[in-house]
Amino acid sequence: MYTDAVVIAGIVTVLLMVGFFVGVGIFVFKDSKHQLGDHGRHSEPSAQNGHKH
Repeated sequence: MYTDAVVIAGIVTVLLMVGFFVGVGIFVFKDSKHQLGDHGRHSEPSAQNGHKH
């Protein structure tokens, strides 16, 4: 199979795009999981403080 610079550049570009979107997906998944935990932690003390006052 004959591969020239354009084909190699195209394959590299596609691999970089796939890697970027996988990285963004992992970041969003971890961040959403982290924020759900933070909201739970932040809501409990504020609710307790509201009940104490």
